[in-house]
Amino acid sequence: MDTSQHSMHNLFEQLGLPSTEQDVEQFIRIHRLFSQDIRLDQATFWTPVQAAFLREAVDEDSDWCEVVDELNTRLRN
Repeated sequence: MDTSQHSMHNLFEQLGLPSTEQDVEQFIRIHRLFSQDIRLDQATFWTPVQAAFLREAVDEDSDWCEVVDELNTRLRN
């Protein structure tokens, strides 16, 4: 079992996205979620595989859940 803490950098790598701090900040600026009615995994900018990963991370309360929650919050602020 992997007990390491995942970072935003690791999450973006896992999603196959550019993952430098600058890349993450740019992604968040570009992909703001303005509606609280849309679940993170339902946002139109994810591929089906990325959306499934995010959904499973939350639904299964996986070790990725905390950093996915952080991304969700940052995209809505």
